[in-house]
Amino acid sequence: MTDFARLFEGLTFKRVLLVTILCVWAAAAIVWFFANTYLDLLVSALCVGYTSMVLFTAATNVRRHRLPQWVIQVASIIVGSFLGTMLAGIVKGRPLATMFTERYYGVLITMGLGIGFGCMALWVYNFRERESRHAAELARAQAERAQLEKNVLQAQLALMQAQVEPHFLFNTLANVQHLVETDPASASRMLESLIQYLRAALPRMREDATTVGREADMAKAFLDIHRMRMGSRLDYVLEVPEELRCRPFPPMMLISLVENAIKHGVDPCCEAGSVTIRAREDGGKLRFSVADTGQGIAPRKGTGVGLANIRERLKTLYGTGARLVIEENSPRGVVATIEIDAGLPAEAPPPVAAAVAAAA
Repeated sequence: MTDFARLFEGLTFKRVLLVTILCVWAAAAIVWFFANTYLDLLVSALCVGYTSMVLFTAATNVRRHRLPQWVIQVASIIVGSFLGTMLAGIVKGRPLATMFTERYYGVLITMGLGIGFGCMALWVYNFRERESRHAAELARAQAERAQLEKNVLQAQLALMQAQVEPHFLFNTLANVQHLVETDPASASRMLESLIQYLRAALPRMREDATTVGREADMAKAFLDIHRMRMGSRLDYVLEVPEELRCRPFPPMMLISLVENAIKHGVDPCCEAGSVTIRAREDGGKLRFSVADTGQGIAPRKGTGVGLANIRERLKTLYGTGARLVIEENSPRGVVATIEIDAGLPAEAPPPVAAAVAAAA
């Protein structure tokens, strides 16, 4: 019973309506060439059309066999036209015997018209079916391409982040080594702080996204470690509104900015300097800035993978929806600001093709 019902899948109201409209139009088109009344031709057209439609639907749903599907469909139209012509004679009250004698030519004409209109409808159906199949194949190919591009994006992000991790860790361990050599009494305290920091930071380094609050807390721990090394030479201010602490933010970017502010700003030039970290939302953008009172932009000759990776990761994650801005601080130093459109979540990259184009 299930297989029988499957033969008539697609016999929808829309298809019945289309066949009805075609029959009405066909009867109106040919009524001028025959002595029959319009109603007489319409009855014949509807009988032939509905019968051919049912057999065509069954032929389309039949299981695959050696013959091409279009051959079976044409055969269904021929058989449907014959049976529909017989049905039309019965509906009109004509004896079947006359259908093969004095009305023989009328039957042939009705069948011929049915086959002609049916084959025309079959051509339109197969053309649309072929276009739909091509569209589905194109959509599937685009989906596969999008998945490949997504995989490339993930590999790019993993590579960029892998470059940040050893860069950050090696510099931190170098600071610990320096403190051990210059102030052994403070080495134990700093090492304990470093261990606590790494326990919190390392699990987050490979995450796709974290929050503003977690990144700010990591930056605070990082600055505490450096202040133990630099003593009174380093001061810092952390201004992160409570309502922004839960906002998503890419991991390890803020640490890179803070590290640059100390390594290339305060540490090389100043007897005393400060680092100010601020987070705010303004004009539909989330802004996270790191300002230092160090030596400024001009003397700096580069910051390795830090800023380069921030820019590349922002392009890859957000396309044109985020940027890194480097400006002079007043009266001295540098302000590095990450701007992200407030409506873009860090955990969900933008459309893949746009992101790949931005990362290229």
